[in-house]
Amino acid sequence: MVVGTAATSNALGESSMDKCVPEAKVTNDTGLEGSKDKAGSRTTSAAMAPEWLKATMSGDATSIHDMASQDPNVLLITTAAGNTCLHISCAQGHEEFCKAVVALNPSVLAAVNADNETPLITAAKRGGRASLSIASLLLKLCQCHQLSKAITQKDKKGCNALHHAIRSGDSKLALELIKAEPALSRVSNNDEESPLFIAAVRNLTDVVGKLLEISDAAHGGSGKQNALHAAVRNGNPDIAKRIMEVHPWMAREEIGDDKPAATPTWRAVNDGKIDVVTVLLKYDPSLGYLMNREGSSLLCTAGRNGHVAVARELLKHCPDTPYCSETGWTCLHAAAYSDRIEFVRFVLGSEQLRHLVNIQDKYGRTALHLAAEKLNSRIISALLLHQGIDVTLLNNDGQTATSVLTEALASRKDDDIDHIWVCISTIL
Repeated sequence: MVVGTAATSNALGESSMDKCVPEAKVTNDTGLEGSKDKAGSRTTSAAMAPEWLKATMSGDATSIHDMASQDPNVLLITTAAGNTCLHISCAQGHEEFCKAVVALNPSVLAAVNADNETPLITAAKRGGRASLSIASLLLKLCQCHQLSKAITQKDKKGCNALHHAIRSGDSKLALELIKAEPALSRVSNNDEESPLFIAAVRNLTDVVGKLLEISDAAHGGSGKQNALHAAVRNGNPDIAKRIMEVHPWMAREEIGDDKPAATPTWRAVNDGKIDVVTVLLKYDPSLGYLMNREGSSLLCTAGRNGHVAVARELLKHCPDTPYCSETGWTCLHAAAYSDRIEFVRFVLGSEQLRHLVNIQDKYGRTALHLAAEKLNSRIISALLLHQGIDVTLLNNDGQTATSVLTEALASRKDDDIDHIWVCISTIL
């Protein structure tokens, strides 16, 4: 536990620190004489006095005051887990008890338990209306007693009070902490999660906005993600907009070498988060031209997943956005291979993309070759009905799509084969 000098008392028994502590409901004729003593080192009791534990658990401020009057070090007793009476009362939601303890010895605000938690962290981590209210109170008391380190303390997982306040979903407390100690925003925990990232995960738009006002606030998250990744995952265009206004470069930041494609932009397209895609492209239309390190385009990603609305948005902002990968695999190939009939129809009906119907990949395959190989009658039919289709094109094995279809049909023995063949033969 971090210790310090307790408040001094005047002849009337009024502590010099009392003005920092909201009035607690404690009545005792002996005054606060125990607060004169200098706090000693942490005192661990293997078998704590039952009275101490009872008062702490029940929030009996009068009893703890009486005990401290007889022995000020009672406030420094800890459990086997290193928790002081202030830690425990925070978790229990006993606000009046907390006020009384701090009035007697403000240094307990800086005490840390076995998990390296101050009472402030314990309260913020606990969550719930009562504990979070106490956390707000403890923050004000730490400020009053100039205990900056007690506010910025990190627990054993590297989290500070701001991490926990945000994780608990308390915007009010989070904003108070940011105002009190902006440095809290610069800290990432052991999982590389910044307060900004967690705020984006929790959809706390106002907290995200305030953190973005701090130019050097940390922005990373677990798995090498950034805060924009979190906004994309939640499909939150408001947070995405705020981030793009301040840090547009985040849209291009890749997760890491093991996942080369996963920029926030790619993730938004892959997951079909159309509202977020719209925001990203509005602030930076050039994002529509991104190719990942595997040489695949965003339009191919949209095609593989059947996201027609995303493809329309890409073409709206970037009419010449790349439609194929470096291997010649087009968004139509991707849609045909993934059985995305609506996307196939979209491509065939698009003035910008309908010419893709006869494009061959590096293996010489058209989208029709792929559809034939997979025996997808709906996609085969849609492609064959397209006016510009060329059924004579050969793949690298010298096969037309019809040859591929015949071979695929011969290998199938189920009842759907006749139906597939009838559907296709009527077109051929």
